[in-house]
Amino acid sequence: MTWVGKSLNHKFTIATIAGFLISSVVFLALFLGFYQNKLEQEKSQAARDVNRLLQSSLENAMLKRDLGGLITIVRHLGEQDNVSAVMIVNPQGKVRIASRPELVGKSIGREFIEGEEAHTRFMKDEAGQEVLRSVNPVHNKPPCQVCHGPLEKHPVNGILLVDYDATSMRHQARNTTLVLMGAGSLIVVINLLGGWWFIRRFILKPVAALNKASEELARGKLDSRVPTQGEDELASLGNSFNQMAESLQHHTRELEESHAFLQAMVDAIPDGVRIIDDDYNMLLVNRAFCEQVQWPDEACLGEKCYRVAHNLDSPCPVNLMTCPVEEIRKDSKPLKVIHHHYHDGEDTLDVEIYAAPMRILRGGQETTLVVESIRDLSQQVRFTHEQRLSELGRLAAGVAHEIYNPLSSMKLALHSLLQSVDREEQSPEVADYLSVVEQEMDQCINITDRLLRLSAVPMEQKELVDMTEVVSDTLSLLKWDAEQSGIELSTDFSDTPLRVIASGSEMRMLTLNLVQNAFHAMPDGGRLHIAGKLTGHEVVLTFTDSGVGISKDELPYIFMPFFSRRADGVSGTGLGLSISRTIVENCGGVLSATSTPGQGSCFTVVIPEADLDAPGL
Repeated sequence: MTWVGKSLNHKFTIATIAGFLISSVVFLALFLGFYQNKLEQEKSQAARDVNRLLQSSLENAMLKRDLGGLITIVRHLGEQDNVSAVMIVNPQGKVRIASRPELVGKSIGREFIEGEEAHTRFMKDEAGQEVLRSVNPVHNKPPCQVCHGPLEKHPVNGILLVDYDATSMRHQARNTTLVLMGAGSLIVVINLLGGWWFIRRFILKPVAALNKASEELARGKLDSRVPTQGEDELASLGNSFNQMAESLQHHTRELEESHAFLQAMVDAIPDGVRIIDDDYNMLLVNRAFCEQVQWPDEACLGEKCYRVAHNLDSPCPVNLMTCPVEEIRKDSKPLKVIHHHYHDGEDTLDVEIYAAPMRILRGGQETTLVVESIRDLSQQVRFTHEQRLSELGRLAAGVAHEIYNPLSSMKLALHSLLQSVDREEQSPEVADYLSVVEQEMDQCINITDRLLRLSAVPMEQKELVDMTEVVSDTLSLLKWDAEQSGIELSTDFSDTPLRVIASGSEMRMLTLNLVQNAFHAMPDGGRLHIAGKLTGHEVVLTFTDSGVGISKDELPYIFMPFFSRRADGVSGTGLGLSISRTIVENCGGVLSATSTPGQGSCFTVVIPEADLDAPGL
């Protein structure tokens, strides 16, 4: 049944064979019945004709009392082909005359001779052989009443029985039937083969091609087409299929291009972007988000948002954090939250999420999705840091143009004036005053040069940096600010060079941020002590102030972007310590803090020594 159900050709073949067999059986049954009936009619008619002739001869011989002639007629009639026996039986069933002498004197059952009308039928004779018996009563007539008595008492004088051989008739009927069946079968087979060829050529082959193209189309091979010939219905169906496939390919290409455009557009956004459905499945993500969480692009799609961002196996607990999906599900309003996302499955990443609802039709029903714009706060810190350096660079360039060049010109002129004083042997006091002016001009030029180095844009290629020199240069720029704030500066550096591999401008920015942070913690003045030493293969710097200190509740959050609690009451950006920590971590180091409220704080910078990371320097 499986073999039949898989192919229209198989179904057609089985159905045709079954129809042929059923038709043949019905045809055979009808033909045999019809032929047998017709044969009986023909034999009966022939028997009646012969019997009338024989009956006439018999009556004539009986009237003439010619018994010998009657016997001769019966014997000759029994010698005919297909005639088994001829008998004349009296009304009591006893054979008086027969074509076969052994039958004379035998009795015939009444059931074989009953009736006064002539009739013919197939039956078994006295020997058990099948015969076609023709029963012909010889009726009593006026000329016969002299010997046979009155008509009322003896209506029949005798009975003429003619037995025809039924076996030969059956054989003839069977042979004729077989011939006719063979001829019919041959015609049916020819028609079957012709029909099979026609259906296979003009129906099954086009349908198979259409089925193959449909399967290829279902597997995604959109360029699959059906070869068509002619203008019949199947050719029209194939053309319609090709038009449908062409339209489907065109629309699919448009959808793919639209999806690629949408993906490229969201990938161009520097912030992370993802779209989440109401079952927490991420339907779309951009490259920036995948880089934030360190997941492959294709692995994020279809994943749960809490699995990728928070490394959880179930939705985020709403009593511990604000879930944008849950909040938008409640009131359908945009919101902004700060989250900690997992970065590379281990480290956490501080992000700012702006979430908004997006209503679309899915499956014919309106549904609400959540669109999240995710900003990496560490990147924000980096951008702010670069912006700050850029602004300082522009400031330094202005200073160099407005101060450095005039100072250099003045120094050249002063040098010439000193030479002129020496030649003309002027008062020694004039030469001393001019020397003091020259020294102060050199000091201004050095300060300007330090400012230029502080504001220099970080180099991609790191360099060898002496931290003792960096701290000294930075403190010289902040010396006036410290005096105005009543802050005492002190340093304690070991004689061993404190060298690291880093960006010089970034190390100056690190020192500037930590010193200014200490100034902000001492609004009423105080003391800042900076110490540096080499511990093992690490350079350790400590910035210890006597400020207001940091509470235990706030201490874990001081390095978070935009967290600001300045003791002087000024609203800061909250990026100084975040920038500082990013600078130290980029060098492979660690920035930490300890504090005692009311007594002060200590910030410790630990960076690998240059000799360890860059041998030969």
